[in-house]
Amino acid sequence: MVEATSNLTPTQRYAAGALFAIALNQAQINQTQPLGIPAALDDDDEDRECDRSEERRSNCSSGDSVSDDPNLWVHETSGLLRPVFRCLDIDSSAWLGLEETANSSPAKHHIGAFTRLLSEEASDASAEMVEQETALAKAADAMVHSIRSSLSIDAKKEKHQEYENECREKYAVPEVKSKAVDKDKVKEESDAAAERESLERGVVIRDGSSNPEVVEDDKSVEEVTLISYQRKINVIYELLSACLSDKYQEVKKSTRRRKGYDARHRVALRLLATWFNIEWIKVEAIETMVACSAMALQKSSELKNEDAASSSSTWAKWKRGGIIGAAALTGGTLMAITGGLAAPAIAAGFGALAPTLGTLVPVIGAGGFAAAASAAGTVAGSVAVAASFGAAGAGLTGTKMARRIGDLEEFEFKAIGENHNQGRLAVEVLVAGVVFEEEDFVKPWQGLTSSLERYTLQWESKNLILVSTAIQDWLTSRLAMELMKQGAMHTVLSSLLLALAWPATILVAADFIDSKWSIAIDRSDKAGKLLAEVLQKGLQGNRPITLVGFSLGARVIFKCLQTLAETEQNAELVERVVILGAPISINNENWRDVRKMVAGRFINVYATNDWTLGVAFRASLLSQGLAGIQPICIPGIENVDVTDMVEGHSSYLWKTQQILERLEIDTYYPVFRDTL
Repeated sequence: MVEATSNLTPTQRYAAGALFAIALNQAQINQTQPLGIPAALDDDDEDRECDRSEERRSNCSSGDSVSDDPNLWVHETSGLLRPVFRCLDIDSSAWLGLEETANSSPAKHHIGAFTRLLSEEASDASAEMVEQETALAKAADAMVHSIRSSLSIDAKKEKHQEYENECREKYAVPEVKSKAVDKDKVKEESDAAAERESLERGVVIRDGSSNPEVVEDDKSVEEVTLISYQRKINVIYELLSACLSDKYQEVKKSTRRRKGYDARHRVALRLLATWFNIEWIKVEAIETMVACSAMALQKSSELKNEDAASSSSTWAKWKRGGIIGAAALTGGTLMAITGGLAAPAIAAGFGALAPTLGTLVPVIGAGGFAAAASAAGTVAGSVAVAASFGAAGAGLTGTKMARRIGDLEEFEFKAIGENHNQGRLAVEVLVAGVVFEEEDFVKPWQGLTSSLERYTLQWESKNLILVSTAIQDWLTSRLAMELMKQGAMHTVLSSLLLALAWPATILVAADFIDSKWSIAIDRSDKAGKLLAEVLQKGLQGNRPITLVGFSLGARVIFKCLQTLAETEQNAELVERVVILGAPISINNENWRDVRKMVAGRFINVYATNDWTLGVAFRASLLSQGLAGIQPICIPGIENVDVTDMVEGHSSYLWKTQQILERLEIDTYYPVFRDTL
């Protein structure tokens, strides 16, 4: 029988597997020590350094064998690495050595050696392999063009600008100049104090516009440039295929609970692409190509009217080929075949790729891909496709689970953007927390340019509108405006940090907000637990998740991660997290456990002038701290100060898009641009 072939020689596959193993181990280290952030400390910080070392003990090599630390991502029980080695047909006798090499330090010494192996042209490489390597790279470029042409960037920006203007007119609080306060001085002192505190064990990003040394030395950089662009694309394609493969034996003690696309695999591929200097959108294009390949197999079998036995045999050949297994990559109607592969950009791209993909995956052939493209608009066989991918029900958009938990009245996902039903292998869930109208669950996110399949979570709109309106009424009240004129609002947070008394007038004025705020906090905690349940059940499909939320929406995300930390043993579900203006205390929450649930970047966006949060959390702010107004001093959490960008808590409603654009969360390393 004909199986899918590889464009890499055995030596090149060995080198690719080794580089992936190193990237996987480095990604785990970067959970607590983000790439590009100096770890240097002053002499007085030895005790703190001990704490950092303790935290990273299972992440960094200390000379011990990999087999001695089952918490390592490169350990056999993680279920992350050996299936990839097996799919790449790397000799099993070499596996342990590759794992040990990945965990040895410094990594840069090994990166160069394996990079050289990849760059070498093998004498046994056939002309056909070279031709296919070039064809695959061209196919990836074509898919990138297809993705970019469907983004409508200018139209989105114009639409969001209209929304921002509308919000400013309705909700922006006039900034009142005060002679009683030197705001610049307060800001400078607050920045300095926050930065000193956060640099003890956290990360503060103020201007990350320069790229860190991602390969670490000039020699390694030079060696990476020796690899051709076509080779880099092929390496990523084969590694991604191996990550999604079902070609592995179950490990009884494996901590990995799910088949599919593990968030830790995606973070490792993101780092490898960074080393290769390959734009991330090209990896996303390769993800779409692999997904289309899997869908084409199902469609070609369907169109040939093969019986069950034959279909099963074809799927078995697919698994042996190592492209993808019967993993839950997408949920229900989210897969392209089930409702809309014929979206113009992808359908055209899919048809154009048929010759190339047909050669790379001969079990399907060009005819199978072409047939799948022509029949993509049909819904025939959607049940079979869903079953093949282990999909659960109708996916996120069919999820209305409000009455399952306590007092929640509303909990519903809404699809946004143009990337649905197009084979995307990663999902983004966006959670708003300041809401004056139902459209505010969706509009803050519509202007974002993303290649992810995106959903907003609409939750407890009645309560959110009540608390948001109450806060806005207070901010625009005569008393609040008078306090602003006196400078009380600008100094309230800095005064609190010095343990000075809150102005009595503020406390009295805030009393009427408390009951609504308390209810909203309670509901956000319950919504977070329900979100964790959704992710654990795989209703999004077993695909990496990015979670972004502001205000009470950030609290929903935190409580989701907190719930996951109670039962999950690793970060296989969530790839990245961004929380903005989060009403979450710092000192009495298990931030370290929560951080372990996120495979990649974890970003806390705060503003030192957000006294709305300060007032709402006034009872515990002094003793417990608050994520929305100060850094979280936990290794691996990036803290981004946006005091100069936000005018108040409500402005996250229209400023979140601009903040996310400056964060450039598709980059592997911490960054926050001063300008766009």
